[in-house]
Amino acid sequence: MTLTQAPQLAASSPARRPRLPGWGAVPEVRWAAAALAFFLAGGLVQLLDGPQPLAWALYLCCYGTGGWEPAWAGITALRERTLDVDLLMVLAAIGALALGQVFDGALLIVIFATSGALETVATRRTADAVRGLTDLAPEQATVLAGGQERAVPAADLAVGDVVVVRPGERVPADGTVLDGGSDVDQASITGEPLPVDKAPGDEVWAGTSNGTGVLTVQVDRPAAEAVIARIATLVEEASATKARTQLFIEKVEQRYSMGVVVSTLAVFGVPQLFGESLQEALLRAMTFMIVASPCAVVLSTMPPLLSAIANASRHGVLIRSAVVLEQLGATTVVALDKTGTLTDGTPAVVAVRPLPGTTGDELLALAAAAEGPSEHPIGRAVVTAARVAGLSVAPATGFRAAVGSGVAATVGGRTVTVAAPAPGQEAVAELVAEEQSAGRTAVVVTVDGRPAGVLALADRLRPEAAGAVAALRRQTGTEPVLLTGDNAGAARALAAQAGLVDVRAGLLPEDKAAAVGELQRAGHRVTLVGDGVNDAPALATADVGVAMGGIGSALALQSADAIVVRDDLSALPTVLALARRARRLVVQNLVVAGTVIVVLVAWDLIGTLPLALGVAGHEGSTVLVALNGLRLLRSSAWRAAAREAGGGPPAQRPVRTSPAATPSSTRPAAGTATSQGARSR
Repeated sequence: MTLTQAPQLAASSPARRPRLPGWGAVPEVRWAAAALAFFLAGGLVQLLDGPQPLAWALYLCCYGTGGWEPAWAGITALRERTLDVDLLMVLAAIGALALGQVFDGALLIVIFATSGALETVATRRTADAVRGLTDLAPEQATVLAGGQERAVPAADLAVGDVVVVRPGERVPADGTVLDGGSDVDQASITGEPLPVDKAPGDEVWAGTSNGTGVLTVQVDRPAAEAVIARIATLVEEASATKARTQLFIEKVEQRYSMGVVVSTLAVFGVPQLFGESLQEALLRAMTFMIVASPCAVVLSTMPPLLSAIANASRHGVLIRSAVVLEQLGATTVVALDKTGTLTDGTPAVVAVRPLPGTTGDELLALAAAAEGPSEHPIGRAVVTAARVAGLSVAPATGFRAAVGSGVAATVGGRTVTVAAPAPGQEAVAELVAEEQSAGRTAVVVTVDGRPAGVLALADRLRPEAAGAVAALRRQTGTEPVLLTGDNAGAARALAAQAGLVDVRAGLLPEDKAAAVGELQRAGHRVTLVGDGVNDAPALATADVGVAMGGIGSALALQSADAIVVRDDLSALPTVLALARRARRLVVQNLVVAGTVIVVLVAWDLIGTLPLALGVAGHEGSTVLVALNGLRLLRSSAWRAAAREAGGGPPAQRPVRTSPAATPSSTRPAAGTATSQGARSR
């Protein structure tokens, strides 16, 4: 499915949505089950000394139901002048039939069909998740226009339309709440276990489920560009890619399969020169062809990787491709942006420092009253702090904003200003210096021209940041690196809270990309975590770029290899652990497949390997590696990865700031909340 197909898919969906198909709905599973049924029936007839023609007829039905698909695939490949394992298995089964070993040939068909069905199930589980996402969007929407409501297809909604979402309904489009309040279940998008309260100004996403309130929502994106359509497209694209290991295996498979054919001819012909009978030589050659075929090797790679991608997407982390998952598993160092990554990206009041004669509550209430009409992040932070503190904020008149300085307003007959520190304010100079030395932004509140106190603001550290940093350190065995455009003082203050040691501050976007390149030249596989906007050059430079909460950002989708949808930094070490588990499963599968091939081939060449045992051993290993890969589809695999990534609190470490990263006197820092006290409006 492409983005342009999303509206058509939504419009054509039936009113009553079908459940996602189970194993029985997969054609390959049905054919494999039919082949198994015929095989068991034939075996039962043979065991009970029933009519041999009936047993043969049942076995031949097993051949037909379980072998027609690989036979057709092998013939198609042969027409394209390629040779694959499907054709080898069919030839081996026909050879067994020709030797009268119909039971062994039917066993080969059953196990080969079963392994193929398991491979199909592994890939379709991810495709089912994509269909399940698109099915979440409702067919109809209630549009509010001119005071009247009318029902329209959700696919026909345009940007700017206003829709009404009643209790229990699904949100029909991405948009912004204009009126009303409710709790919205966003688990389908972010993986959050609990509903999130929504109020005017908050964003809602198509496919999420409204709770008990009524919401009036303005549509921000057409259906084709909705978050749910983007997620579906990303997951589908990831499923369509192949890991480097898989590409290498497929490249070798052609030559290997041809080598198996040539070797089979040699195994058939050479023993006859030394007196072995035709039937014995043919049986040995057929057994060799079966056990030497790379079926299990071919299935070793993609099931674990695709399963891990599907599992991560269910828990709010989108991974673009199997290649990205491989690289995540190989990460040796993680570089982190500061604003919007380690922090939540919005300043908050962290200290209220009144001068004598003014209380802290009075200082904050006056500042909030003056900042009331302001749209600046600092103004919103001050107003929010007063509201959280439960203060009564008086109305303000004569609001004035000076760009780059601050605001002024009349509150209760007094002139209140909230602005950056200015020369000559000796009364608050010491307070300002203390806050700036702690890496905070200091603003001065004056009343009728006299300083009344200082408010300190800082970008808040995410609650999970310190634990995530410690987990990343354990996962990679190296210190995570902080790359920030903020100045060294602010960077050190935040690094101390997060448990970071390697801090590189004062970096412009191109400097961050250069820092990533430096780590790569030192031999590291670098995963960079940023916000997907000013970090775009570094995201593109890193081995893996991860965008935090950037699903709504087109630039994040273009630049990042993975996206943490629900903005939870603690998901990153879990994803790294899951990727490492997937890599380990790939290695396990390759070792099992290779060992079985070597042992069975040696047994067949040196001794006498029964055909049935060769079939059971070789094809059994194929089923085993397929099932081993499917283990990562389970939710328990995510929980196990989370436990592997978890651990105790981080140890306190001295912060080391790179001298080369300190901003020069001619280049300003690029952070959002700096310790310079400058207020850019």
